This record gives sequence, C-alpha cells and structure tokens, in this order.
Amino acid sequence: MDVRALPDPPAGAAAPRPSAPPDAHGERTVERLLAAGRVLVLSGAGISTESGIPDYRGPTGSRRRHTPMTYQEFTGSEDSRRRYWARSHLGWETIVSARPNAGHRAVARLAAAGRVMGVITQNVDGLHAAAGTREAVELHGSLHRVICLTCHNTVSRAHLDQRLREANPGFRDIAARMNPDGDAEPAREQEADFHTVPCQVCGTGTLKPDVVFFGESVPKPRVAHCYELVDAASALLVAGSSLTVMSGLRFVRRAAKQGKPVAIVNQGPTRGDDLAAVRLDLPLGAALTELADRLGA
Repeated sequence: MDVRALPDPPAGAAAPRPSAPPDAHGERTVERLLAAGRVLVLSGAGISTESGIPDYRGPTGSRRRHTPMTYQEFTGSEDSRRRYWARSHLGWETIVSARPNAGHRAVARLAAAGRVMGVITQNVDGLHAAAGTREAVELHGSLHRVICLTCHNTVSRAHLDQRLREANPGFRDIAARMNPDGDAEPAREQEADFHTVPCQVCGTGTLKPDVVFFGESVPKPRVAHCYELVDAASALLVAGSSLTVMSGLRFVRRAAKQGKPVAIVNQGPTRGDDLAAVRLDLPLGAALTELADRLGA
C-alpha cells in the first residue's frame, strides 16, 4: 500500500500545529494510516514503562544487568522455582497496582473509534484490557493467572498471592529492586527461606504463572490467530517494542511481505526498522494521545 495515497484525516480532526516538529511528516503518515482504519497494533514493554513497569531494552531497560529465568530453569529445579516465586511475590505489588497510562488509553480510544481493529500485546501486565481495549491478544499470557503444570488447573494470581502471604508472613517487608518481568531481587539468603505452595486441586503440581517464559514457545493456536489478524489488517503499528525476539518480529515481517505499511513508534532502534514505512522515536503516551486527539477518537 502506498501511504501517500491514503485519505486525509476525517473532518473535525485538529489542524496541524503551526510550528511542526522535525518528524512532523512521520507523524502525519501514521495519522493517515490510522485515519484509513483497520490498523493492527503490536505493543511491547515500552508502552507500559509510563505505568511504572520497567522494560528490558529501552532507554531505562535492565536487560544488561538482569537475566530473566528461562522455562528450562524453572521446570528443572525446585531451587529455581523457589527463587522465582520469592522474587515474583515481592514484585507482584508493582504489577497489581499499575494503572493504564496515556498510551494504553489512546490505543483504547482509537479502537473504540474504529481506527484500530485489534491489538497484539507482548506484555503480560493486563493494562490494555484495563484501559478498555476489548480485542487485545496477550501473546505471552498474563501474570494475573497461574496454571498447574501437572493438572492444568488455572487460578487467579490474587488467590495464589494470598496463599503465599500466609506461607511467608512478613516477607513483603523486604526492600528489593523491581525487574521488568514482575519480580524483584531480595538477598540470596532471603530467597532460600521462601516457602512455595503446591496446586490445591491435584495436591502436588508445580504452579507457574500463565506466561510464556524465555525459552518457551507461544501456543500455536495463539500464533495462528495473530497471523489472521495481520492478514485482516490494512497496516501494522508497532508501539513500544524493540522487536528483539522473534515472537513479535514475525508479525512485522508478515505484514511487510504482504506489502502492508509498518509504522514503528518506539524510543530507540528496533530490529524491524528496515521494514518500516515510517519510524517515530517519541514517548508513546504523548505521541499516541496526540494521534487520537487529531483523529477525534
């Protein structure tokens, strides 16, 4: 699709600002894509940093000093699971208290106005749904659910949190640094004293957050559904993702292969920059809010 041939934004949208910023042309291009409708949003950790949730690879990312637990580590040893749940129990307060920010709300507004036809989010924080976006596919699952690896029973994280509180009174009083995947870092000796709890249904099963760990594959039906969304979209808007991992990059590649415009709004370079028709290096909350305002969403 030739982005230059897209229609002007609808009547009633705000007029361009008199003093245009250096990337005004790029903003105008993204606006035209959204004005045409049927845009699919692919969001990453960068859209949630303004809600107080750290990311891995952005300007304030911690990937270089924090190594996330892999699926193989988690399933391979009780010590690893104890370490994971000790850290996650500390970090859960940050996740559960986080609220949607301007970026999440702007995406929800654009969806309600018919400009965005769906959202694929790589985030596990549930903030798109909390902002009111109905069609949000959680590619990597959600920290708000917990699954038993033995009997596959699923419970809410709030339920597990209460059980962990009872098994570890006073543990939340520990001061620790927050990490991007919803955990925090206590001292090693404090981790060793943490008590995990088994599945209440089968009695012995290992509990795991219902998220895709590093080294674990996204369920095939979920990937297939995301491909269907890409196929049905007129354009793809990447919001706050470095596209470092293939789980998100593959959708950018599919859209580009189909000749659909790819727009990227992200602070810092991404792995999909060479496939983008337009690239904006802007704070997401302000950029998406302005786009929604200009389109009268």
